[in-house]
This record gives sequence, structure tokens and C-alpha cells, in this order.
Amino acid sequence: MLFWRVKPLDLILETAEKKSLVRQLGAFQLTMLGIGAVIGTGIFVLTAEAAQKAGPAMMIAFIIAAIVCALAALAYAELAAMVPVAGSAYTYTYGVLGEGLAWIVGWALVLEYAVAAGAVCVGWSGYMNGWLDYFGIGLPAALRAGPYSGGTFNVLAFFLALLVTFLLVIGTSKSAKVNAVLVMIKIVALSAFIIFAFPAAQDQNFQPFSPVGWGSPMGGVGVLGAAASIFFAYVGFDAVSTASEETKNPNRNIPIGLIGSLAICTIFYLLVGYAAVGAGGAQPLFGSDGKVLETGSAAFMAACQGSSTLVCSTEPLAHVIRALGMPNLAWWIGTAAAIALPSVVLMMIYGQTRIFFTMSRDGLLPEIFSRVHPRFHTPHVITIITGVAVALFSSMFPVGLLADISNSGTLFAFLMVALGVLILRRTQPNRPRPFRTPLVWVVCPLAILGCLLLFVNLSAKAQTVFVVWAAVGLVFYWLYGYRRSHLAPGNQPVHGGPSLEPHPTFHEGPDPGP
Repeated sequence: MLFWRVKPLDLILETAEKKSLVRQLGAFQLTMLGIGAVIGTGIFVLTAEAAQKAGPAMMIAFIIAAIVCALAALAYAELAAMVPVAGSAYTYTYGVLGEGLAWIVGWALVLEYAVAAGAVCVGWSGYMNGWLDYFGIGLPAALRAGPYSGGTFNVLAFFLALLVTFLLVIGTSKSAKVNAVLVMIKIVALSAFIIFAFPAAQDQNFQPFSPVGWGSPMGGVGVLGAAASIFFAYVGFDAVSTASEETKNPNRNIPIGLIGSLAICTIFYLLVGYAAVGAGGAQPLFGSDGKVLETGSAAFMAACQGSSTLVCSTEPLAHVIRALGMPNLAWWIGTAAAIALPSVVLMMIYGQTRIFFTMSRDGLLPEIFSRVHPRFHTPHVITIITGVAVALFSSMFPVGLLADISNSGTLFAFLMVALGVLILRRTQPNRPRPFRTPLVWVVCPLAILGCLLLFVNLSAKAQTVFVVWAAVGLVFYWLYGYRRSHLAPGNQPVHGGPSLEPHPTFHEGPDPGP
């Protein structure tokens, strides 16, 4: 039953035209959008998380995650060019595999976007707290982190999510220009880190190179466990596809934005990873039983008390520079992160609201979710709901757990996209394909296997959350979406009303992390 009610691609395009967004983004803006969405908490914060899971071998984890993302990006590029509408993997699945699986994908994308936004909020709060400490006005420990990270309530993460929600509701213009500035700030910060940390790399900091080994399924540690976590650092390039409906000449520009942004970010990540390990060391902390301590656990927090190791830092890049005796430069890197990371939150929440907007437009969610504010031209109802939810769980949970949970939904969505490309090649071989995935019968199966490999190496908690979340989503689908779908007999789509604003305040992101 999950494979029925396939919405023809032509009907998807027709629906989008009736209640559509304005096309005004070019290839450069899309590439900046992708870079802005990718470079965020993953590299600024999760470097420490990856080091705790794999030690210096986290560099291999960066490469593994990049390969899986590159394979998925090639599949995304083909579908995004064929179906240049909002909705990302949800829309593609609806047009190939049917409504039931499309619903699960859309529901899973909540983990990719909304949960990723929460992870970025937590990552930002770490740098912001370090920035405040520099001036001697730091917050008390209880307000720096949630109850699962040794604190009580992460107040900075909470208020950042609410601020971004407010900006998304009111909307402004000139967003693409603001996005370009913020992307440059992040690139300059990472470039400065590479320039000063790279020459300080020492051979002994790479020994032992792989103290944990490859890891095991559901263990969440080792090289593969680190790759499953650091995958979050690349998530966000697919946010380019959520802007397909707002892109000029999407058949050409979407593939450029997807692949170009991923390639640029991969080069930066490898350089940053080498510099961080070589200059700061990256050996994990072990418990008395000889096992790697779980990040965020009580034992890990206790081991980090008074420790100056990289794996304990909530601002690892600034930490490395500070350890090299350059506190002022560390402050500037922290400031760059504090300035630029909120835009990642904005893009993640933005992407989430556009997916919900599309699902509501299809009748699978209540019509109120696709209502547009008559003055601000933004989907204000779903934006407020999403923003409040992000604020709450970002104030409670640690960044590593949120990132892993986000990755579980992302990997599932990527898998469905790669599968969709293969199915369309068989069922609609003559449909025009402005961009064709090269070596499709090699690339897409490898993308599917790569996503499965990383998924089984996520922590058991993240996998459990994904299964429970999918089950809850299916219940909601059978209670509401199954009967209210516009493809159900007797139901008619609702069109009209004000148009959406073409893009958000900064129109960029993530980091998810995201």
C-alpha cells in the first residue's frame, strides 16, 4: 500500500505552477546557498565529536562521508533538474514510489531540517559562550547546556531559534546578498584556521592514528561511527534542491549548485580536519573498561572536567588556535562562527517549512500549514510551529545526539532519491533529463549502499528515534493524510491566496548542519 497513489511528474509540475514561488536565483546564488547550508556546525563543532569517536582517523571519516554525499548529489542533480519544484526528496518520491513512501520521506525530512536546526543552535551556543567568556560575562554552567549535557537549559540556543523564527515570519528582501556575505565570513574563518594551524601540525599528534578501529554496527564509534556523525557536516547541499522552484534556468543551475557547493566544502573540510588533528591532537577519552566514552554522557562530562583536550571542547577550531598561543585569532574565529551560524539555522527551518508547505499543498497535512501571511508573504503558521519546536529541543539535547538523529532522516531521504533515479530510468526512459547521473547503474547503487552503511553505524539511540518517528508518522498518515490527500477519490486541491516570498531573510544555511 505504500507504493500506490503515484503522483505523475507532469501533475507535480502543474500543481507547482498553480501555487508557485517566484524564480529569481542563479547558479552563483545557488552555489553560495549550498556552501552556506553545508558549512556550519558540522565542521565548526562536530570535529570534536568525530575525534572522540575515531581519533586522528576521523580524517578518513571525512572522506567516507564526502564520497557518500557526492554519490547522492549526482542522483539529486538528475531529479532536481527534471522536477524543479519545492519539496526536495519528498516530491521526488511522490512522483516515483508513491504517496505512502513519500509521506515517510517527508516525515523523515523533519529530522534532517528541524532537528538539524536544533543541532546548529546548540553548536552556535558553544561558540557564543566562548565569545562571552572572552569578555568575562559568561553565563552560569546551568544555562550553557541542556540536562543531557551537564546543564539545565541551553538559553542561548533557545533564543536563537526563536529569533530566527521571527525573521522567517516577517521576511525581508536582499537575502541572497546577505547570504553571500555570511558565506564569505565562514570561508575567511576556515581559511584563517587552515593558514595558522596547518603549519603547526606535528607527526606525534597522529599517533596512534586509529585508536578505536573501524567500529561496529549500532556502536556509533570507530571510523564508520565517526563518518556517520560527521556526515552531518555535509548535509545541506540538498537544500539547493528545495530552492528549485525559485531558480532561474533550474535545468542548468541546480546541478551546478549541488555539485559545486559540495566539491568546495569537501576541500575545505579535508584541510581543516588535517590542521585540527595535527595542531591540536585528537585522541579520544576512554573509560576504566577500556571503551570509548560516549560524548555527552555523565562519564564523559566527568572526564572532561578540567581537561584541555580537543574532544572536550564545544568550540574546537577556536580551541586549537587558542592552544597555539593566539587567543585574539581564536576570538575572531569564534566571532565568525557566532555571526554566520545563525544563517544555517535560518536555512534549515526555511527548508523544513517549504517541505511542510508542499505536503500541505498536496493535502497530506492540514491546509493551514500552506497558508501565507497576507502582508509578509511567508507561511507563518508552520514557521512558528517549527521554530518553537526547534527552540525547545535545542535547549534540552546535546549537539552530537541531535546531529546523529538528523543524519538518520537524511540518509533515508538520500537512499530514496537514488532509488527513484533508478526506477525512473526504467519506467520513463524517454523523459527529458537536462542532467543525467553518469554511470547511473554504478553511482546510484553505491549511493544506496553508502547510505545504509552509515545508517547502521549511527548510535543505537539515533536509530531507535528514527524507527519510532517513522511509526508515529505512519499513524498520522493513516489517520489524516490517507483520507485528505488530493489524490484520494473526491478530494480537490486548494489553490489561490497570496504567493510565498521567494526566499528567506538570509536564504542560506547547513551546516542540516545542516
